Amino acid sequence: MTKIEKIKADTKTPAATAGKADKKAGGRARKLEKMEKASTVAFTLELPVRKFMDAQAKAAGMNLNHYMQKLIETHVIEAGGADEPLALRLAAKREVLDQVVATAKKLDKAGKFDENFILTVVEEAGKSAKFKTQYDAALGLEATDGEAKVKRARVSLNQQIGRMIKKSVGAKSKRNPQGQIARGQASDAFVATYTLLEKPETEKPAA
Repeated sequence: MTKIEKIKADTKTPAATAGKADKKAGGRARKLEKMEKASTVAFTLELPVRKFMDAQAKAAGMNLNHYMQKLIETHVIEAGGADEPLALRLAAKREVLDQVVATAKKLDKAGKFDENFILTVVEEAGKSAKFKTQYDAALGLEATDGEAKVKRARVSLNQQIGRMIKKSVGAKSKRNPQGQIARGQASDAFVATYTLLEKPETEKPAA
């Protein structure tokens, strides 16, 4: 078998096929995320209002955009009520993100941080039956939805989870020698692919 033929053959293995499927789902999830970002609402605030909201966002450990987004989602949850699917999905997503942030801070404080921290946090949170229920509800899917749609929804939610975990402990994405973001893979977990993390190096005091 020639080298080229071997490469072609390797791409047909189950692992390679699964990797392609995950990559495709990730691409679609990123596309959907870009579409969501494209539906931007711009409005003007009086300077005192802007300063007040900046202070509120800072106190909550968030930037202004995320803080305003959370306020709007809170309004949807409260106004939508128990019969509004969108409100139910957003409420479930809020529960999931709040839980992973709380878990991340607890584990980080306990010295459990390492490059696989995202997986560690999700596995710890996943021990709760309530978390599993809220995670499924946060996907906002019906039993009849196809596998591809489910995978895209999972990738999108998992990306949000990863970002929240990373930010909550002041970590950054780890990069490989080629400068690309390094990723880990797991089986039988909420996250199949996740970003490896590291803490920024602290400057040593001058002697």
